[in-house]
Amino acid sequence: MTTTPTPGRPPVVDLDTWQAARDELLVREKAHTHEGDAIAAARRRLPMVEFDGTVEVVGPDGPVPFLDLFEGRDELVVYKHMWYDGAPPQGQCEGCTWTAWHLRDAVYLNARGVSFAIVTTGPWEEIPPYTEFMGYTQPWYSVRGVEKPVGGEMGHLAVYLRDGDRTFLTYSTTGRGNEPTNPAFALLDMTPYGRREAWEDTPEGWPEGRDVCWYWRSDADGNPTWGPTSRPVPQWTRPGATPVETLGRTSHCH
Repeated sequence: MTTTPTPGRPPVVDLDTWQAARDELLVREKAHTHEGDAIAAARRRLPMVEFDGTVEVVGPDGPVPFLDLFEGRDELVVYKHMWYDGAPPQGQCEGCTWTAWHLRDAVYLNARGVSFAIVTTGPWEEIPPYTEFMGYTQPWYSVRGVEKPVGGEMGHLAVYLRDGDRTFLTYSTTGRGNEPTNPAFALLDMTPYGRREAWEDTPEGWPEGRDVCWYWRSDADGNPTWGPTSRPVPQWTRPGATPVETLGRTSHCH
């Protein structure tokens, strides 16, 4: 039994009809999961690139070799955070703020022998005030002037392996490869209205989708907006976060 759907809502059916449709989708979901497992297996078989792990990065204790970021473990995941020199907190990268906010605690990585750190090209003296304001507890380091694969392009995840004092780059992400850092995406993808982004394939009559990244910045009332009166969304939970009039740089979605 199916009733006429309300505009903008899924059709209403009895439980048996719903279960049959759910079981049909489950076949595709399981295939998707198995393909993800196969991709992960291929990822584990990628070659790796050796580099000089003694190259110095700057942290709270001054210059240290990149090897220190492993904290004695064999594997290391790093997020490369963009930076705008001299910009206040609200002027820093929205997408990087979004990613770093979801990576505040590495206890489960550590339990699997994996360390985690954030690196950025910002000058070290600008980093502690920002991380203190955000309430971050992850280890942060400045890689200003350091070449790839430790420094270089920011805004993605990189994975490293060490063998004693030898260090290797094994994997890095691009674009939407950062999405696994945000579990909210997986939950939103389970909801009828999804992420509410314009690119999504949604039925006619569903709430209109917005531009990609609309949830990265908002004004004080929670309205998505880009400009000098907005902040990266997580910042509004921080004590002292107020409406602002300057970003200290030009705001745009990366």
